[in-house]
Amino acid sequence: MPRYEYRCRECGATYELRRPMAQSDAPAPCPDGHQDTVKLLSTVAVGGTASAPAAGPGAGGGGGGCCGGGCCG
Repeated sequence: MPRYEYRCRECGATYELRRPMAQSDAPAPCPDGHQDTVKLLSTVAVGGTASAPAAGPGAGGGGGGCCGGGCCG
């Protein structure tokens, strides 16, 4: 189930709720009971590193398709 982040306009508290996507826009009172809240836009953080082969002679091809993966004779 996705998590949604909300902020209370009255007290400034930021909090998360786990709820079905169909309820993402439903009212979400803050933990202190205030009703004036707004759903925040979430950002997705993707970690990891990527490396590309060096260009030049013998660097190899690639780039999709069967033949880019080396499975063609």
